[in-house]
Amino acid sequence: MADQEMTLLEQLEKESRVKQAKFIGGIAEKLGRKDIAQKPQHPFRGAPDFWTQLNWTQEEKIERFMDNWQSVGGHAARFRTMEEAKQFIVDRADEFGARHIIRQNQLELNELGLEEALPETDIRVWNSDPEEYWKAQAAGADIGVAVVDHAIAYTGTITVLSSPDKGRSVTLLPTVMMAIIPVERLKTRMGEVMEKIDGMRREDLPAGIHFITGPSRSSDIENDLTIGVHGPGIVYALIVG
Repeated sequence: MADQEMTLLEQLEKESRVKQAKFIGGIAEKLGRKDIAQKPQHPFRGAPDFWTQLNWTQEEKIERFMDNWQSVGGHAARFRTMEEAKQFIVDRADEFGARHIIRQNQLELNELGLEEALPETDIRVWNSDPEEYWKAQAAGADIGVAVVDHAIAYTGTITVLSSPDKGRSVTLLPTVMMAIIPVERLKTRMGEVMEKIDGMRREDLPAGIHFITGPSRSSDIENDLTIGVHGPGIVYALIVG
């Protein structure tokens, strides 16, 4: 029985290949391409040299990033120090009447002192308590604060990599997102970030790599643009340095 099944499968595969060759051959003939056995040549692969060599100055990257981020509805600000960025977050928290803030468990944020600056605000640190349901905490937060891993000036995009200390929910679920961008992490092109990710060892790859360009938006229903459906409707990019 097994031999008969194998013979039948082989016959079906031959018939399928004949039909495929006939179908592709018909398309090739209409296009004037008789020789379909030869693979098409690909003399150029990857990004062209002029693109890979594109590298703006730091000031150009900052200016282009802020312009592109704001063009899609985001808010951008530039600060010399983390202390200035902290004061900006504190001021916005007071302005919004924020009662619940969630932040990533990152060294930069641990040293920032938001808890001392906002003593009456409930500030939670991602994954600091194994008994807590952190997705629910993020969903109920007024503001989520994170330091990004990369930022891309050409597209006005930030990149955040998830880890046990950096939950994706912190940037995806709160009403407002505050993304702090150390200026040295600002790149010109998307390819620069992809090269870094591609160069990571398999065991070091994060569970999630998120590219965020402005606030959440959707036009799924009758092409009616709605902000904040799938994530924060208000997003701030704070460039520091």
